Amino acid sequence: MGPLSREVWAQRLGAFRASPSAFMAGPEAEDLGRDLLGDLRSEKLSEQTKVSLLALSLEYPAQLWPDASAAEVAATSLLDTLVLLPPRPSALRRPLLLAATTALAVGGALGPTSGASCRLLPLLLGLAVGSDLGRGFVPASEQRPLQATACECLRELESCKPGLLGGSLGLLRGLLGQEGPVQPLSLLLSLALRNTLVLQSRAGAGLGALLTARVSPTGGGPWDWTLVEEGDGHLQPQAPSWPVAEEGEGECSLTAREHNPEEARELRAAVAQLLDTSYLLTPVAQAQLLWLLGWALRGLQGQPPALFKPQLVRLLGTAQLTLMHAVLALKAAFGEALFTAQDETLLLRRLTLAAQHPALPLSTHLFYLHCLLSFPENCPLGPVGEEAAPLLLGPQLCRGLLPSLLHEPMALLARLHLLCLLCAEDEEEEEKGQLPSPGHYLEELLASLWQRAALEGGPRALATLCFQASYLVARCLAGQPTVLTPLIHGLAQLYRARPMLAPHFVDLLDHVGPELREPLKVVLRQEVVSRPGRDEALCWHLQMLARVADGDAQSATLNFLQAAAAHCTSWDLQQGLLQVCRALLRAGVGGGLVDLLQVLARQLEDPDGRDHARLYYILLAHLAGPKLGVALGPSLAAPALASSLVAENQGFVAALMVQEAPALIRLSVGSHEVKGPLPVLQLLPEALEPIYSLELRFRVEGQLYAPLGAVHVPCLCPGRPARPLLLPLQPRRPAPTRLDVHALYTTSTGLTCHVHLPPLFVNFADLFLPFPQPPEGAGLGFFEELWDSCLPEGAESRVWCPLGPQGLEGLVSRHLEPFVVVAQPPTSYYVAIHLPPDSKLLLRLEAAQADGVPVALRTDDWAVLPLVGDYLRGLAAAI
Repeated sequence: MGPLSREVWAQRLGAFRASPSAFMAGPEAEDLGRDLLGDLRSEKLSEQTKVSLLALSLEYPAQLWPDASAAEVAATSLLDTLVLLPPRPSALRRPLLLAATTALAVGGALGPTSGASCRLLPLLLGLAVGSDLGRGFVPASEQRPLQATACECLRELESCKPGLLGGSLGLLRGLLGQEGPVQPLSLLLSLALRNTLVLQSRAGAGLGALLTARVSPTGGGPWDWTLVEEGDGHLQPQAPSWPVAEEGEGECSLTAREHNPEEARELRAAVAQLLDTSYLLTPVAQAQLLWLLGWALRGLQGQPPALFKPQLVRLLGTAQLTLMHAVLALKAAFGEALFTAQDETLLLRRLTLAAQHPALPLSTHLFYLHCLLSFPENCPLGPVGEEAAPLLLGPQLCRGLLPSLLHEPMALLARLHLLCLLCAEDEEEEEKGQLPSPGHYLEELLASLWQRAALEGGPRALATLCFQASYLVARCLAGQPTVLTPLIHGLAQLYRARPMLAPHFVDLLDHVGPELREPLKVVLRQEVVSRPGRDEALCWHLQMLARVADGDAQSATLNFLQAAAAHCTSWDLQQGLLQVCRALLRAGVGGGLVDLLQVLARQLEDPDGRDHARLYYILLAHLAGPKLGVALGPSLAAPALASSLVAENQGFVAALMVQEAPALIRLSVGSHEVKGPLPVLQLLPEALEPIYSLELRFRVEGQLYAPLGAVHVPCLCPGRPARPLLLPLQPRRPAPTRLDVHALYTTSTGLTCHVHLPPLFVNFADLFLPFPQPPEGAGLGFFEELWDSCLPEGAESRVWCPLGPQGLEGLVSRHLEPFVVVAQPPTSYYVAIHLPPDSKLLLRLEAAQADGVPVALRTDDWAVLPLVGDYLRGLAAAI
């Protein structure tokens, strides 16, 4: 098939751009990438059409080359097309370089095993340094644009594989003093320098001669991937940011190695060279350069941040937002090591005055306010991450930043945030009558907002702004009762004036902390139940009461509902009334609620409402409090069913049934402890998620053991050590066995689940119990009496017990210490073991040799002889 025409390509590109996913699911998807690569070499298509095809590959590389093999083929084909271009100027060289780079980076094919990568990297580096590639590859008119494009491509690849250009630092550094594109080279060198410093510091190595070597990293051979392979490929993002909360998570804590004097001198020279030419860059590029260099040098011993001081003199008065942001990022990185107290004061005044400028657009105004709210101080007093106003930013300096009703909503909230931080400080003194305290001004502002929101028929935006401001105040000043008390009363008055704002109140209660939520719920409930049940705003009162109703003030709430029931004639009012009943059920309210539900089940006009009331009555009569709360929780069924009762019933089924679930518990057997008249198995539980009311049930195979009781645990939480569980064993014969374990528990969502856990094994040694200790000095006689009692009904045997490096004394102290009756260390031990239910095992360990000890044993139960032999022969391996 020959190349497609321009019209066909225009049609295919239009269909693809209209819906890439739909096009890729169609029949032409498989041929799109192949046709695109083939037609790039066609002489029948114009360069403009080919540029459009390359633009498509740049915009949608993941769709065209979805995997590494496809990306490798595409990059190879694009490089072949680039090499075949005639030596005259062409508009395709730069798009082809970008397309090949994008295919390798997005497709995940970039690496030492990729042939296209081994071709592309030397080509890009040669273009970036202006090398002569031969055969008229780069016409003179395209040399500078291609050099800039090559730098951008290398920067992209260095971002994907940090350390890729570590061996080219000296070569790139030498280009800064020559003619060439300054900005692409500066950004490329700063990124490569930053990545190399981080990776070398992680490896505990220095820069060596990387900054002075002026030769290509290939040296005529393959590309050096050593730094890339040593690094993990995950470095901090390259966007300028602060505050210092990011300190522990990136590479900043890894650059603590001190470079030798030669390396330090070359590093300072390279950084100074980049900073000296930074004024030639655009503001965005300057900000990127400053951030990369600042965070690369942060923490490096022997690299004083004073290198940035000349730039600060130039940038402290800048009107460019990106540069101001970069200055603040440097301040967060270096603090008082770079910024003096005078610098900090100057910067704060600069931000404060800029935020008050009347001609600023809203976005710029918000930027300066955000800088003040997140200002990185030299010596903050509070803990890291605590929100607080800068120490030097007092009420006098912020006089022009106080919020006003004339400001835009976003600006008002930002200024209010700053005002709240000032109120959080204890310094609220009047300044000689010229300026009210921040707390007093905040109270007046909130009163004005409530007054505007209470206007009948007022726009919803005013009400939204009022609640946003109330939430902000509650979040910042949650610990100050002098602020919360008037806030609660003001919100109560607002609800009294406009009950239709009930959805806003419900949303506010869902987001504020308990310091405001609980007292506000009490006040709002009083406001609702004090109204007559026939109020015209009954639907809003029911919606509010469904959120604030609880076990308190039950009689007043039930009286209101009984009065309102007669006026709930429409479906929405009946549903609102039932929602309040549901909330009372979940709160554990009974008594008068039973009578109300019976009345509603008979009198409601809507059959769905009657069914709800009847169901609530049945649940209240038959379920205990915990199960009732679970059954009335959020429905687990899928929505959009015809009847809300059906949906709730499905939720009840899921909540009331025991469900099989994946194992969220790990159970293991701990060390053997000799306690009590029965052997006890020590269990160590571990939870992967919080679980409650855990019941562990055990089943023993066969008839060797009596049935075991269940073990109960009230709560298990991950990461919190749990108390060992003790499981008493009741063997009918002294023999090992296997326990099947079944767990029953409740999840944090209230569901009851069961799961089968891996079986546990009871070893022969887990059954050992000691005999009562004989009187002092009577141990030998007691043992001899037991020894003689085993025959003639029992059995006698001799076993060779291997000894480990610790010898007989170490073996006995580790495994048999509780059962030793007579000891003559280190050569002789008499051991008496009680085997439940009523057997005994006696051991004489005498005349130990270097590699083992002969053991004479007697028992009154011949069936345990094989078990004893296996146990003794395995002791040496267990030491």
